[in-house]
Amino acid sequence: MLRNVTAGIDGSPESLAAAHWAAQEALRRGAGLNLVHAWFPHPRPAPYVPLGTSERGWAEVVLKEAVHSVHAAHPGLEITRRLVRDTPVSALLEAAGEAELLVLGSLGLGSVVGFVTGSVSHRVVGRAPCPVVLVRAGQSAAAEHLPAVDGVAPEEIPQTPFRAVVLGLDIAHPCDELLEFAFDAARRRDTGLRVVHVFRAPPPAGPGPGPGAAQAPAAGHEVLAAEERAVTAVLRPWCEKFPGVPVTRTVVEGRAGAELVRAAAGAGLVVVGRRDGGGRLGAHTGAVAHAVLHHVAAPVAVVPHV
Repeated sequence: MLRNVTAGIDGSPESLAAAHWAAQEALRRGAGLNLVHAWFPHPRPAPYVPLGTSERGWAEVVLKEAVHSVHAAHPGLEITRRLVRDTPVSALLEAAGEAELLVLGSLGLGSVVGFVTGSVSHRVVGRAPCPVVLVRAGQSAAAEHLPAVDGVAPEEIPQTPFRAVVLGLDIAHPCDELLEFAFDAARRRDTGLRVVHVFRAPPPAGPGPGPGAAQAPAAGHEVLAAEERAVTAVLRPWCEKFPGVPVTRTVVEGRAGAELVRAAAGAGLVVVGRRDGGGRLGAHTGAVAHAVLHHVAAPVAVVPHV
């Protein structure tokens, strides 16, 4: 059975950007697009519901406008709509169980909005069984491509090369789901994959200043070389499986979140992992994914793994 790319709709500019991004991804995958909007009755209508309109009626308007906008941009795409009388978390998690990818809108830079507000984001991004991509408002199809050269018409922008896909790799947990998602994303875009691995060197075993101190630089080079060899070993079978994907490797010592955010500048898509488990946002998505979600301008894919 054909699985869909699903986008959550809530009437915000962020969710509309997510819907358009999801439409492009559905076309790349040869899949359909499913737009989901959840509404839940309250004793008093929410402030955003216009006077004289029921909550269900307004929900129908929001979903219809989103479908119309996406259909106008992608007339050949199969689009289904789902209006669910449920809480956003439950509706999205149920939809994620039937999707190969869930796409949500994100404000980023310290906060997220719409379907991913507060505890909703903790539970959706942290519990979805499929990869979740967060997209900022204003993110367009052209933003995934490198700047067009002089003389290229705007309608020809999709033919310009894609920006690279950036993968944050932890060699202590090199899960297949994460690696396959990143390589496949680069393959579908016919672009390169930049793999970033950040490590923390162990503290020196010897005493402070003295004869042993001169050996510290050599020891640091040995640690770096060992990490680079480990990254190459992890990537080797995936490079063989995806021979058409050019791969560059960055192995650096430092703080993983900060280094990955820096490496993601100019990326078309950033891919990070999320280990299954309970807890708060930091424990659920991991500190690195948390930093990337809040500070990277490009769409961010969070891939669950064991």
